[in-house]
Amino acid sequence: MLRRHALTMLAAPFLLPRAANAQPAWAPTRPVTMVVPFPPGGPTDLAARVVQQGMSAALGQPVVVDNRPGATGAIGSRYVAQQPADGHTLLVAASGTLTINPVVLRTPGYDVEKDFVPVTLVMTAPNMLVVHPSIPATTVAEVVAWMKTIPGGPAYASSGVGSSEQLGMELFKLLTQTEALPVPFAGGPAAATAVIQNTAPFAVLNAATVGIHVQAGRLRGIAVCGPNRFPQLPDVPTMAEQGLPDHVSGSWTAIVAPTGTPEPALARLNEVIVASLKTPEVTQRLANVGFAVDATSREALGKLIADDLARWRRVVREARIQVN
Repeated sequence: MLRRHALTMLAAPFLLPRAANAQPAWAPTRPVTMVVPFPPGGPTDLAARVVQQGMSAALGQPVVVDNRPGATGAIGSRYVAQQPADGHTLLVAASGTLTINPVVLRTPGYDVEKDFVPVTLVMTAPNMLVVHPSIPATTVAEVVAWMKTIPGGPAYASSGVGSSEQLGMELFKLLTQTEALPVPFAGGPAAATAVIQNTAPFAVLNAATVGIHVQAGRLRGIAVCGPNRFPQLPDVPTMAEQGLPDHVSGSWTAIVAPTGTPEPALARLNEVIVASLKTPEVTQRLANVGFAVDATSREALGKLIADDLARWRRVVREARIQVN
């Protein structure tokens, strides 16, 4: 029933500096600042604060969290891009900051591929296709069939223009050759409420936002938009399990540094942050808010950034999305 729309996921590599042999260990000579380009209290801020103490103990210097919100993360990102590349200033960035802003904003003020180098991925949470319980669909194929019965397509709840959730739905439309009309709301919780109230009967929203509503029966979970099932909802299959392996969308948080940061500093920062993330206390604290620890190598984060940039550039171009 599903006719896949082929999306080319090729991108220029997100280049990493080559490691030199026998480089001396690096240690900071003053406090390390982690810039969070969002207000305190959100998931990106939490990501910085859960590793703050462990980093400080391992590095022997204070680690300071500096919130610089504004322009969906662009203000803080510009600031870090302009700082000395010496390992003392890092950007704790949401996936949208690194892979959506650059393709939906005309002038983000920074170039992800030129201004930053990867340190590590921190945590991930997939998106999920959900519907109001009154919708006669329990699988992706049935959702597609239902969508095609509605002239012009049904309305879907969007958490905002250029959000990973909106782009996730636009990717779904491209892959299944369906139509749907976005109804924008101020963030994921408001969009979830709209689906619960049947104002807009379905959506692609972050699993960390809608998981509790699916568990309570207020929403029906159709598919997880990630490589694995969501631990809190093990009965909800993935898109890949239902014939859409190219549908990948969700939120993740990563730490990057200004381009030019010395290789020994990057290696040491990756080592320290990954160790901090893998402690049981940090893993549990992030799990409590719906995120899974996903500490990686710098190379793996570089590939993730490149893949997402390629995916969202194609979706934004075909769906003609632009914020300004």
